[in-house]
Amino acid sequence: MKLAVAVALLLGGCVAGTLSPPPGGAALRPPQLVEDALIAEDGARLPMREWLPEAPVAATILAVHGFNDYSNAFAGPAAEWARHGIATFAYDQRGFGEAPDRGRWVGTQRLGEDLVIASQLVARRYSTVPHFILGESMGGAVVIAAMTGIDGIPKPVADGAILSAPAVWGRARMNIFERSALWLGVKMAPGMTLSGSGLHIQASDNIEMLRALGRDPLVIKATRVDTIKGLVDLMDEALDAAPYLRGPTLLLYGAHDEIIPPDPIRQFVADLPKEGAGERRIAYYEKGYHMLLRDLEAPLVMRDVESWIADSKAPLPSGADRDALAFLSEGS
Repeated sequence: MKLAVAVALLLGGCVAGTLSPPPGGAALRPPQLVEDALIAEDGARLPMREWLPEAPVAATILAVHGFNDYSNAFAGPAAEWARHGIATFAYDQRGFGEAPDRGRWVGTQRLGEDLVIASQLVARRYSTVPHFILGESMGGAVVIAAMTGIDGIPKPVADGAILSAPAVWGRARMNIFERSALWLGVKMAPGMTLSGSGLHIQASDNIEMLRALGRDPLVIKATRVDTIKGLVDLMDEALDAAPYLRGPTLLLYGAHDEIIPPDPIRQFVADLPKEGAGERRIAYYEKGYHMLLRDLEAPLVMRDVESWIADSKAPLPSGADRDALAFLSEGS
């Protein structure tokens, strides 16, 4: 259980159809982007941040944050990308930040539906440029589930996916004691909250940034057991979805990631479809931790993302895609 809780605290039922009905039978309404929020079809207000370039927009990134985090996670990289003509949008997912249902798990399908809506609205605003979706940690799992359509909802509008340390560590990689403890916790005390104190897991080498997260009241510090269970369900789903993830994809992973173990990442990559491999890049950063876009080496990762957006078939400037070959072969 210690490992399962660590993932849940530090990361960042499928029904076919279109969108889930709003609670209480309220009427659906056209979703919209307002000045600082995404208004979903059920009226939920999801705070939205945007970082726009002064020059004409060359591409957009819709960024999806990790577990217990919120949209401000992308402030650093988004400001850098804006200087290179890339507009970045990020919203607080339900259950996190200042979005509704803070601290509670709303389900993989609902998280995916919000991503689809956000992608459609961003693409409508910038209809002549390519659009990319970036998911960090748990956000990466949400992106994978949505991009593969395994929940039976429409796929988001995207010309490619960027997965930063995606959360693809599910039950299959937990031992029997961890799985049993999680099951028992959900049955006996679903509302009990757990903190990550005493786990001694380092999510980044950027200590100043980590201290700032500790002071940020919008970052959740204690997690409900049933929310941890929801996260594990999502990670299971994302790992199983690998064979269905098609299209240009950039996967980023750090050698010092203490949150997502390397074996699930290797398994995920091995299960990706063979066709289209030329547009897929796996980047392995020898000095990278879990929070690659906020680590001390983040500028190098940011440049790789910019380069891949410009040409998904070109080698990455850092050479991290070459380093990935040895990393992936270690598990074979």
